[in-house]
Amino acid sequence: MARRSDTKRLLTFVLAVIAVTLAGSFGLAELRGDGDAKTPNVTVVIKSVSKEMEFWGVLTEGVHAAAKEFGVNASVVGPQRETDIDVQIDMLHQVVQQKPDVVLMAAADYNRLVPLVEEIDKAGIPLITIDSGVNSRIPKSFIATDNVEAGKKAGRKLAELLEGSARVAVISYVKETATQIERERGVREVLEAEGRFEIVGTYYSNGDEQIAYETTKKLLSEYPDLKGVVGLNEPSSVGAGRAIKDMGRGGEVMLVGFDSSIDEVRLLEEGVIQAAVVQRPFNMGYLGIKTAVDLLAGRKVPASIDTGSIVITKANMYEEENQQLVFPFN
Repeated sequence: MARRSDTKRLLTFVLAVIAVTLAGSFGLAELRGDGDAKTPNVTVVIKSVSKEMEFWGVLTEGVHAAAKEFGVNASVVGPQRETDIDVQIDMLHQVVQQKPDVVLMAAADYNRLVPLVEEIDKAGIPLITIDSGVNSRIPKSFIATDNVEAGKKAGRKLAELLEGSARVAVISYVKETATQIERERGVREVLEAEGRFEIVGTYYSNGDEQIAYETTKKLLSEYPDLKGVVGLNEPSSVGAGRAIKDMGRGGEVMLVGFDSSIDEVRLLEEGVIQAAVVQRPFNMGYLGIKTAVDLLAGRKVPASIDTGSIVITKANMYEEENQQLVFPFN
C-alpha cells in the first residue's frame, strides 16, 4: 500500500509539472504568435509617413525590427504631414474600431488628442506614447527623447559658439506639439539664463522646409546683425541652413539644428550647420514594440523611457560610435 501511495503521489507531481510547463508554453506561444495562438496586433500611429521626413522612416524601421524579433503584427499609419492633426484624429477613430491589442501613438497635438486618448482607454486598448506625448495620464508608458534636456543641449552649444551679446532666433515647427514646446523651453532656459542674448522670436515652419527657408531669409534681412539660429527639427534646420547659405552668411550666422538627414549632414560638412542634436528614433520604435510586448505579458513597464540625444558636430560626426546616429538612412 505504501508503494502504491508513493507512486500515486509521484504521478500527481509529474502531471502538475507537465501542466505548468504546458501553460507556460501556451502563454509564450500566444505572446510570440507560435502555432495556432493569436499573434498580438499593434497599431503604431505616427505624425507623418512622408518619405521626406527621415526621422519617421528610421523610427518605423525600429518598429519593424522589434515586431520581427518579438513575433508581433505591427502596422504603421499616419498622415502625410505633421500639421494634418485632423487626419491623425480620424485615423485614431478608425484604429479604435479595429481594436488592436495595443496602440502606440506619436501625438500631433498635446491637447487636441486627449479626447482620442480617452476613447482608446474606454475601448479597453492599452496606449503607449512615443516621441510626442499628450496632456493625459492614461498612457501606460512614454518613450521619447527628454526634449527639455535636448533643447538645453542646443542652447548650450549655441551659447558656446557665440561670444558676447547677440541676437538669435528659434525656427520651430508645429505649434502646440509637445516636442516643440519642450525643446523651445530648454533652449530658452539656457539662453535667457546667460543674460547676453536677445531672442527675437520663435517662428513656425509647420514642418515644411520651404517655409523655414523663406522665414529665415526674411529674418536675416530684417535683422542683419542676427548671429545665431536654432532649428528645432529636421525640416526647420535644413530650411534655415539653406537660407543662411544662399545669403552668403554661412559660418557667420551660427546654426544649431535637430535630427539628422542627408541634407543636414551635407550642411554640417560645409560648415553651414555648426552642430545638430541627434535623437535615437530607431530606439523609440524598437522600445515601443518591446514595451507593448511586456505590457501584454503582464509585466510592469516604466512610466517613461528616455531614449537619449547627442550633440553632433563636424569634428565628431565620423566617429565610430556616432555613425549609426548620423547616418541612419544609409
